[in-house]
Amino acid sequence: MKTNSQEIIKFYDYLPETANFQDEVINGLNLNPRFVAPKFFYDEKGSKLFDEICMAPEYYVTRTETKILENNLDEISTYIKDGCLLIEPGSGSSQKVRTLLNASEPHAYLPMDISADYLRCVAEELAQEYPWLEVHAVCVDYTAPIHIPELPHQPYRVAFFPGSSIGNFEPDEAVQFLSNIANLVKNGGGLLIGVDLKKDSQILNNAYNDSEGSNAAFNLNLLDRANSELGANFNLDTFTHKAFYNGDKGRIEMHLISDIDQQVRISDQRFEFKRGQGIHTENSYKYTIEEFQSLARKAGFTPLKCWTDPQSLFSVHYFEIA
Repeated sequence: MKTNSQEIIKFYDYLPETANFQDEVINGLNLNPRFVAPKFFYDEKGSKLFDEICMAPEYYVTRTETKILENNLDEISTYIKDGCLLIEPGSGSSQKVRTLLNASEPHAYLPMDISADYLRCVAEELAQEYPWLEVHAVCVDYTAPIHIPELPHQPYRVAFFPGSSIGNFEPDEAVQFLSNIANLVKNGGGLLIGVDLKKDSQILNNAYNDSEGSNAAFNLNLLDRANSELGANFNLDTFTHKAFYNGDKGRIEMHLISDIDQQVRISDQRFEFKRGQGIHTENSYKYTIEEFQSLARKAGFTPLKCWTDPQSLFSVHYFEIA
């Protein structure tokens, strides 16, 4: 681990291994069915496209979760107690945590992300906005078992995992991730987590097929990234974004479907695509409140409170380790 002291933050670099894009794309295209992990969506262009998705009228997730947090801040802040250590795995831009920081005063905030430069920039910006807050930024692969530095004060710990990112895990992987969080926050610690709910399939299908085409551009950008970074020769005009709710499995699936018979080259590999054959790029699981509480119990959490919006589109849960 490398540590580095900044003027306004503490930065801890655990030097996480980053995925090899070329190896994972080639290995994924050799699978049957073909699959490339959604973590590769988020290059600079992909991150901007995702921001556009969050603004789409059909994509209710971001604004609904934000509204739930804002409307229930007084009650939520009774769980996010003053003086706690607030931990955010996969903190990204740390936007949603600001809502919590405006209503409570944790002793310290510990954002985690795998991109060191981006994490440092975001952490320093947040520390300037909240000068009373200790910020300890940790560069780590938060999907693996998590270890954090021993801080001078070890207060009550609460993890914050918004955005329904838990839906991108397969259910058994979700239990393992939640178990890692349980080990991190320890006995008496808590978890505040956003979870997308099962609902009318048309609402879900519209959310992932917005009228402005942001979802399609986001999905197709994976092929554009392969072209620019790996020297691949995907023709984006001959692939189509397809997203749909699979009710049997309780998840949205995203695919890139070949419109024609074609061959694609990456390095010295050749891949044949028949018309209608695709690449599976993402799953986003949806849960009922009871289903997700059952999942969390398997990881050692006890449900204490759940907040939803009036239309029951989304949920925010608070769990505790007894």
